[in-house]
Amino acid sequence: MISFVIPAYNEEFELPETLRAIHQAAAGAGVRYEILVADDASTDATPSIARAGGARVVSIQRRQIAAARNAGARQAHGEILFFVDADTRINAVHVREGIAALARGCSGGSSRIVAGGQIPWWGNAVLKVFCALYFAHRLGAGAFIFTTKKNFERVGGFDERYFAGEEVFLSIALKKIGPFKILREPMVTSGRKLRMHSGWHLWKESTRMLLGGFRTHRSREKLDLWYDGKRESETEVIL
Repeated sequence: MISFVIPAYNEEFELPETLRAIHQAAAGAGVRYEILVADDASTDATPSIARAGGARVVSIQRRQIAAARNAGARQAHGEILFFVDADTRINAVHVREGIAALARGCSGGSSRIVAGGQIPWWGNAVLKVFCALYFAHRLGAGAFIFTTKKNFERVGGFDERYFAGEEVFLSIALKKIGPFKILREPMVTSGRKLRMHSGWHLWKESTRMLLGGFRTHRSREKLDLWYDGKRESETEVIL
C-alpha cells in the first residue's frame, strides 16, 4: 500500500490536476494506494475538491507545512509514503522508481525539478543554479519526497520547529540511516512563485534567509514566500 500525502492550503485551482496526476501515476505503476489531503485551515473549496477527487481529508489548523505533512502521515495506512505538494505533478516513473529505490535499501528519495507553465527568463536560470547546487548534496525537494513509514517514524518525521526548510532536515536525517536517492525523472512543480513575485523580491528574501541562517525559518511571519497565501486564479497549464 502506497500513501500519497498532500499538504494543502487554499489549493482549489491546482489540487484537481495534482489528484488526477497521482491517480494516473499509481494506476500506471500498478500499485494499491490511498491519497490523503492534509487541509491546513483552507478557506476555499479545497476540502470538498479533495473528497470529490478520491482523497481522504485530514483537517488541521496550524498553517505550517511541516505540521500538515506530519498530520497526513499519521493517518496514512501505507507502508510507503509519497509526499506531493498540491501544485506538483508526478507520474508512474516516479512511483515505480521510488518503490524500487526503497526496495534496494535506500532510506528515501526525491527528484529534480522542472517549473510548470510560463516563467520569466531569469526564473529558468535561477532554477538551474538551484538544482545544480541543491541536488549535488542529495537533498530532497519539499514538493516531492518519499520514504517508508518505518523510516519516517524512525527519524521523527518533519521537524515542526521550522516553517520552511523542513525537507532539508528530513533528508539529512534519512541519509544517516541509508542512501538517499534523487530520481533522474524530474517532477513538475508550479512556477507561480516566479510569476507572482519579482526577481528583486525573490533575491532579497532569499538573501535574508541565507544570511539569517535557519533561525529565520522558525517564524511564519518572516516567510511570506511560503505563507502569504497568494494564489493564481486558474489551474496552471503544464506542457
